[in-house]
Amino acid sequence: MAANRRPTLADVAREVGVSAKTVSRVLNEDGPASARTREQVLAAVAKLGFQPNLMARNIRVGGPDTTIGLVVPDLGNPFFGAVAGGIEDVVRDRGLTLLMGASADEPARERELTDTFLARRISILMVIPSVGSDHSHLRTHRSTGLPVVFVDRPGAGLATDSVVSSNRAGAHEGVAHLIAHGHRRIGFVGDLPTNLYTRRERLAGYRSALAEAGLPHDRSLVINAHDQHGAALCTSRLLESADPPTALFAGNNIVALGMVAELARSKRKDVAVVAFDDVPLAEALEPALTVVAQDPEEIGRKAAETALARLDGDRSRARTLTVPTRLIIRGSGELTTPMAREG
Repeated sequence: MAANRRPTLADVAREVGVSAKTVSRVLNEDGPASARTREQVLAAVAKLGFQPNLMARNIRVGGPDTTIGLVVPDLGNPFFGAVAGGIEDVVRDRGLTLLMGASADEPARERELTDTFLARRISILMVIPSVGSDHSHLRTHRSTGLPVVFVDRPGAGLATDSVVSSNRAGAHEGVAHLIAHGHRRIGFVGDLPTNLYTRRERLAGYRSALAEAGLPHDRSLVINAHDQHGAALCTSRLLESADPPTALFAGNNIVALGMVAELARSKRKDVAVVAFDDVPLAEALEPALTVVAQDPEEIGRKAAETALARLDGDRSRARTLTVPTRLIIRGSGELTTPMAREG
């Protein structure tokens, strides 16, 4: 066998001196084989480093692959990586392997990825939906027993399970925390597009906290960005306005990083900040960053547990599971207004 060629079923058969069909029976445990033959085949597999083509086998026999397909918007976002880690924690013991692909929040790309995963006859499909996606094409697959779970955001056009964070309640708690420290003008820097589910829910929480405190909703204090650079520009624009906010609420971790960078660049340590999502080294910042922390690992675990229950025969109605957030107080959200400090 050439050194640069992957070993095949035929190579294993040749090594043992049996037919390829016998090797296949041993590896797939779907036919008679003596203990001696089984031992020789497994020894040859280990010696040659042969890897069975599970996808080809499963397509041939009509069974599902031993993989889970997960579509995320961005492989570089640590939040989605943590979600994937939570999924793997649960499915590893079931012998399932997680495959991931990035949609870039584009519906067409998301559809391509789901179609690719479905062609593999995956055991489970999980999707973090793109804005504007229509998931009605998954109805047939869902009706024939394929577990489909939407993660972080609900899907559209398909009644199936979803696992999300308590976005609205978490944002409400974070903004109420700023209000409790004397802030009356609080800027909101959210994600784009503006109809993104998480952005809409967090803005609703922001507004409900203001309403609860009897404060007006000033549209000039609401601005949006989709990356760190844009968030930094938004922060600068808010703080340079005629009636600037004394506190800022960041709608996600990417926004928070741009916001913190701009505050550091402009040497502004007098502006209170609460961020939705924790960020790396949040405790090392000056002041340390107060956050409304999601639990992405738990979101992943809940999604995996739900999918496995469906795989095991759960046919109950589709449900939405909400994973709570928690306020982590570190210093940036506890800065009081200049008036309160003077008093």
